[in-house]
Amino acid sequence: MSTVTGTPDRTSGTPAAPSDAPAADTARLLRWWPAAVLVVVLIVAPYSALPLPGLLDGPVGSAGSLQLLATCLLFGALATGYDLLLGRTGLLSFGHALYFAAGSYATNTIMLEASLPFAVSALVGVCFGIACALVLGSVSLRVTGIGFSMVTLAFAQAGSILVSRNPGGFTGGEEGRAAPAELLPSGLVGIEHTANLYWVALGYLVLTLAVVHWAVRSPTGRVWEGIKENERRVEVLGLRPYGFKLTAFVLAGALAALGGLVHLLLTGGSTPQTTTSDFTLSLLVMVVLGGSGTRWGPMVGGILYTWADHRLGDLAGSGAVADLPAVLRVPLSQPLFLLGVLFVAVVHLLPGGLARLPSRLGSALRAPRGATRAGAAAQKENRHS
Repeated sequence: MSTVTGTPDRTSGTPAAPSDAPAADTARLLRWWPAAVLVVVLIVAPYSALPLPGLLDGPVGSAGSLQLLATCLLFGALATGYDLLLGRTGLLSFGHALYFAAGSYATNTIMLEASLPFAVSALVGVCFGIACALVLGSVSLRVTGIGFSMVTLAFAQAGSILVSRNPGGFTGGEEGRAAPAELLPSGLVGIEHTANLYWVALGYLVLTLAVVHWAVRSPTGRVWEGIKENERRVEVLGLRPYGFKLTAFVLAGALAALGGLVHLLLTGGSTPQTTTSDFTLSLLVMVVLGGSGTRWGPMVGGILYTWADHRLGDLAGSGAVADLPAVLRVPLSQPLFLLGVLFVAVVHLLPGGLARLPSRLGSALRAPRGATRAGAAAQKENRHS
């Protein structure tokens, strides 16, 4: 009989219960409890009257603050879904905005033209976005590398032009189209229901994180990682990368279409800005800023970028900037300039994005301790010699 717990019983041939199972459960719990606490804090945020000067215009639970927070959560989720392509599969798509806009415009158009209830319109709109991702993805993935990026960009440009031309009056052209308030859920219309919209955005973020986490840890997710590292090797193993890449493309497109639906609720309409390639470039910046291919990096990058985009605009138009000398006032009055400086600083100082910051801080803190110990050991050796 073996006396070591967790080793097989050589007499009976039956394995003993592993002793590291409780330790693994404890480690898993310790790894996830900060995220669980954060989710609880975000859920109760609308009930808070805590002021955050500089971060928000008013108390956390005010309508304006909740609207900004909901937008940040929305784009944090959207960046996380986009990273399925860029960070997990190695596909640089410039047309991701197309599926986001498809979910928004299709849902809104069905409500306006067919007067169908919101639930039915939303289901059809999301399915339309998924169908677009399936069809356009199957064509785009016939080429690889920069060719794939250019094909997705061409589709995105075509979609943007189509929306701006306003065929049949369905898209509203450059003005967009407002959603019919009478067909939207009553609990999601009006400033007094901003908290409900915030919870919808939070739910979308949690759902996206769960889907991405499940997909990445699945056998398909491991193949995605192999495709990113060396697609030729995956082919040598007898697998067809095309099908796996198309799966990632459609899943990312489905999450984007669902995000377009949430954006429709938050803004009360569909806007042509969401169809442009600049919109996808913003997602790319969010992912790189937070850390491509990491669990939390794209979400952090999306939230930070969206918050900075809104708050730096307020800073640029503030009296404090207006009173500065012209040499400072001109660049600081441009929000895009400030965002660009922030992005360049993060990329230069933190290769790998903000997600790498904790590990880098830990390494920096351990380095002096290691140097101190090495110095003490050297001094001790010199004394003995």
